Amino acid sequence: MISQKDIDYMNECTTRDVIQLLVDEKQMSINEAMDFFYNSKTFSLLMNPETGLYYQSPVYIFDILGKLG
Repeated sequence: MISQKDIDYMNECTTRDVIQLLVDEKQMSINEAMDFFYNSKTFSLLMNPETGLYYQSPVYIFDILGKLG
């Protein structure tokens, strides 16, 4: 069984990578990218362990972000 500590670590890594994708792909500043992602529905879903999104790749989460915000 996966621990909450492991889920938190995976979410931190995914968040870092999604923010980097926003900077690279959408030409956002780091501050804009952080604000955009942290205030998105996708981030809320990522932080909910019941969704299982912590198992998904940053590219997959980035794709969801483009669809859900």
